[in-house]
Amino acid sequence: MRNIVLIGFMGCGKSTIGQILSGKCELPLWDTDQMIEQRAECTILELFATQGEEAFRTMETALLQGLCNEQATGIFSTGGGMPLRKENAKLLKQLGHVVWLRMTEDTAYRRLKQDKTRPILQCEDPRGKIRQLLQDRACHYVEAADIIVDVDAKQEEEIADEILRMIQEEHKL
Repeated sequence: MRNIVLIGFMGCGKSTIGQILSGKCELPLWDTDQMIEQRAECTILELFATQGEEAFRTMETALLQGLCNEQATGIFSTGGGMPLRKENAKLLKQLGHVVWLRMTEDTAYRRLKQDKTRPILQCEDPRGKIRQLLQDRACHYVEAADIIVDVDAKQEEEIADEILRMIQEEHKL
């Protein structure tokens, strides 16, 4: 089994589904945001506040390059903006099967409206920001993804099984 790399907008379930896949595939789960926080010795929220988004994106690229160089194995849950850089999209594909967990604006807003840990949504109009980001990021997610799975109105276990089934079908081609 090749690595599985989960991409998608914040709140789409990458961490939860990653945990399920980790158990099913008997592979370790790696959360790239947590890895960056450990290396930087501060939270993503603090990183954005003190160093800005561009510095954070540079840390994401460096982390991906390291994971590819080390030939790391496992299930990878990535930050929502990781595929925004073209070089990251290529590195994600090098790392494994890239799965976009796609969701609608309504689902994103419902899941995120009370979440104060998302620096990019700390604004006057979080729903408008979600709409804008989903529109802006869709082409990046499509470019990076090998597989697209819609997550709206599905249980996490069902989504994990769908991912594994799609990867198996991809290998039969």
